[in-house]
Formats: sequence, C-alpha cells, structure tokens
Amino acid sequence: MRVLQRFNEFLVTAGSWGTIFFMTVIAIVVPYEVIGRYVFERMSMWSGEVSTYSLVWASMLGGAVGLKKGYMISMDAVLESVPRNVMKLMKFLSYICALIFFGAMFGYGLFQTIYNVHQTSPAMGLVMSYPYAALPTGFFIMFFLTVEELLTFLGLGTIGGAQ
Repeated sequence: MRVLQRFNEFLVTAGSWGTIFFMTVIAIVVPYEVIGRYVFERMSMWSGEVSTYSLVWASMLGGAVGLKKGYMISMDAVLESVPRNVMKLMKFLSYICALIFFGAMFGYGLFQTIYNVHQTSPAMGLVMSYPYAALPTGFFIMFFLTVEELLTFLGLGTIGGAQ
C-alpha cells in the first residue's frame, strides 16, 4: 500500500505542476490573442489551438488533482440518511463504478490517442495524439487514486498499524 501511496503522491504532484503549466499557457496565450485581434487587428493562427489543447490538459490533470483533494461532488446527505451497513455498501459500489468508468475512459482515451497518431491539427500541424493523450493520462491518475481510496475504505490501507 505504501508503494501505491508514493506512486499516487508522484502522480498528484506531476498533475498539479502540469495543471499550473497549462493554466499559465492559457493565461498568456488568451490575452495575447485578444490584444492581437482587437488592438493590432492581426490574429495568429496557432493561439486558438494552443489555448484549446492547454484547456483540455489542464481540465484532465486538474480533475485528477481535484479528485485526490476531495473537490468532487458527493452525495453526503444521502449517505448520512441511510443505515451504516447500507452506507458502506453504497460507498463500495461507488468506488467499483468509478473504477469501471475510469478504466473504460482510460482505454477509450488510449484508443483515440493511438488512432489519431497520423492526424494533424489545421493551424500548427501538431500530431493530434498529443492533445488526445490528456484523456488516458487524466483517467490513469484518477484510476489509481480511486484504487488507493478503495483499499483504504476496505481497511487494507494499514497493515500492522503502519502505512
């Protein structure tokens, strides 16, 4: 379990820095585009693609980091209104459903990444596998974070009192 926790800490740290990087790109490119379009009346061809692809990466990495930090929506009112055994069953089922969803989306994202290896973006000529790779990357992180949560929920997070 400790190996999984360290691996997830690395993933969350990388995801956090990736989110910061792509949000910084957006914060620079979007004003550049607005100033270029409305002040200098000259648009760059690449800025729309850069900001769109950066938004995709920031969303996927930020979503994974948000999952770890507990920023995702939950149904606490429902869980607190049912008996404890039912609550445990509902939480267990939610972890299983999340793992199935994240696994399926990882597979689909990986398929799209590989499938689009020969497609290029219109303005920059960027291989579209790079933007599509945000999907399997984000869902990969979310999958392993959920595995850790499930193991902790099942009481497997501590062995002999040590984590």
